[in-house]
Amino acid sequence: MIKAVIFDLDGTLLNTIDTIEYYCNTALEEYGFNPVPVEKYKHFVGNGAKLLVERAMSYTREWTAEEFDNVFKKYNELYDADTLYLTAPYDGIVDMLKSLKDNGYKTAVLSNKPHFATVDVVNKIFGKDTFDIVRGGMDGVPLKPAPDAVFEIMKELDVNCEEVIFVGDTKVDIATGKNAGLFAVGVLWGFRDEAELTAAGADVIIGDATEILDIVKKERI
Repeated sequence: MIKAVIFDLDGTLLNTIDTIEYYCNTALEEYGFNPVPVEKYKHFVGNGAKLLVERAMSYTREWTAEEFDNVFKKYNELYDADTLYLTAPYDGIVDMLKSLKDNGYKTAVLSNKPHFATVDVVNKIFGKDTFDIVRGGMDGVPLKPAPDAVFEIMKELDVNCEEVIFVGDTKVDIATGKNAGLFAVGVLWGFRDEAELTAAGADVIIGDATEILDIVKKERI
């Protein structure tokens, strides 16, 4: 029986691609790099802020370690100053989360976004009491698709792998779920397409947030 749902954040609960594109391009241009098209950012995200910035810089030209440090620092400063800019939940997400809570399911967020930004944006948009646990990238804990943070969340929620589903929009998320031994749900409203989710081994792929409640209500997956 399913007791808990762990969600990815960017591209799953929140549409943050315009936010990421704006802040990263602003940082790039300040240090002499050309802006990157927003469609490219949909493929640059998913592995944490450092790789995002590296990929964006490499898209335009070669760079030095000093340039990376400058752009990365600026990107984080901009993002941390206003985590909500251009960010909004996807259609149906708020109602779906309320339905899960009303039906007694535990919920958590696990993002590769830095922990401060993850907690800040989740609390401001959804409220502090919506999720049981909110986790972003932390020093000393491997980022997704490593399952370490998933195991820590499961321990805190007091659930086992047969009682949890993992929901995300990229191959990184599907791999995270699989690496933790969970049922992995891919969503089509995020940053990647069905082909990527299928190739990654998603157990099911959905196109509407209301389908999540149907999945967790099943006695057995």
